[in-house]
Amino acid sequence: MKPAKVALVGAGPGDPALLTLKAARLIAQAEALVYDGLVSEAIVALAPASCERIYVGKHAGRHTLPQVEIEALLVRLARAGKRVVRLKGGDPFVFGRGGEEAEALVAAGVPFEIVPGITSAIAVPAYAGIPVTHRDHNAQFVVCTGHEDPAKAASTIDWAKLADPRRAIVLLMAMTNLREVAARLVQAGLAPTLPVAVIRDGTTPEQRTVTGTLDTIAGIVAGAGLTAPAVVIVGDVVGLRERIRWYDAGPLAGKRVLVTRPAGDAREMVEQLYALGARADCVPLIDIEPPEDSAAARAAVERCAGFAWIVFTSRNGVRAFFDHLQALGRDARALAPARVAAIGPATARELELHGIHPDLVPEEYVAEAVAEGLLARTAPGDRVLLFRAAQARDVLPQELRAHERLCEIVAAYRTVARRDPELREHVARADVLTFASSSTVRSFVEALDRDLAVVEGKCVACIGPVTARTAREAGLHVDVVAGVYTAQGLVDALESALPA
Repeated sequence: MKPAKVALVGAGPGDPALLTLKAARLIAQAEALVYDGLVSEAIVALAPASCERIYVGKHAGRHTLPQVEIEALLVRLARAGKRVVRLKGGDPFVFGRGGEEAEALVAAGVPFEIVPGITSAIAVPAYAGIPVTHRDHNAQFVVCTGHEDPAKAASTIDWAKLADPRRAIVLLMAMTNLREVAARLVQAGLAPTLPVAVIRDGTTPEQRTVTGTLDTIAGIVAGAGLTAPAVVIVGDVVGLRERIRWYDAGPLAGKRVLVTRPAGDAREMVEQLYALGARADCVPLIDIEPPEDSAAARAAVERCAGFAWIVFTSRNGVRAFFDHLQALGRDARALAPARVAAIGPATARELELHGIHPDLVPEEYVAEAVAEGLLARTAPGDRVLLFRAAQARDVLPQELRAHERLCEIVAAYRTVARRDPELREHVARADVLTFASSSTVRSFVEALDRDLAVVEGKCVACIGPVTARTAREAGLHVDVVAGVYTAQGLVDALESALPA
């Protein structure tokens, strides 16, 4: 983007993964972000820290700014020389008033571009298992507003033409007038028994879907307590939902999962849970901090080429190592001729980001397996550098030393317990509690002052047997232990263990 230009950008229907690549790039470059209420926090967070964020969301009867003031704001920001992104839910030209904003920019002589987004009119029914077209049911569909401009003298919707049983009707912004809309469609000739679905918060873990018919849907929606934002779809294709629903059909759909990992390590797991329809509640219970003696770690990194093997037991250890290496003005070549071991695939991936392909990644991601692999590849007297957390099990160095390997232990970082004053409330709301390390378990128990009554009835899931053992020793009943000791393995284990 060049200065003094506005991008009218569609943010998609809600799921951050449905954001387009171009939209993500422009948001990451934005100096001013003007965004609507239907744009997820995860998408807003893509903007740089220096970006000016301006919320202009609109809800029924509550407008942060009138439309004319939003248009004036865009012009003012662009004329100030800022790279402006106007971020809208769905697509800016599908009931997003993007056309009006483009006209205002043209009138002001401000350059602009349009970045289409995935419209909720198609995506939300798809996430509910309802195709908007199907060869056996309808070869056409129409998208219509359920809430016209109240300033109009009369409706411009031709209900008689709209009410064609051979097409599906997708209605946006129809919740306030749902009973009236259904009645008009019946009056225009559609059967009162024609299927209808209402999907609230589509494509997000909060997605809820109810189905009925034109003569019953308003009462069903009221009874279920569904409110806007929602998409309404009318037609025989609604009946396909029970056969092909997918997003809200799995064992994790709608579940609230407590993720206790540090925020920097939690992203992968949060994304995996989101994709399965679960709501990930990220409450970090430990922080990763430098060791008390950083000089020892720096000195070990400086001498790294003198070791036969360098062993990393976490991604955080890899990051700390290369931070020291960079501070010394060196790069991955400094490791030669040492060989490198990683405790598991996540650690291996972190090494690969720095250009190092580990020589050893054991099939079982525990210290015992690393020791076995190293003993098979080393000889007595070989020097091994163990770059790990300050607090860790001593299984690996004890085993190496017992077989006459010279093992030097260096604290690359330390884990520090973190207290969240709202932890008890987070636990009370959660369906599943996940732990990816023994340190998160210990911090969790201490933060609850060892009063675990709030955990009763919750599913407790651990990333592996070591973490599970710590949890049981702390008084937790462990329900799920991942067979593969990774974030993906933990999510897979939950998906297999929970009832569908």
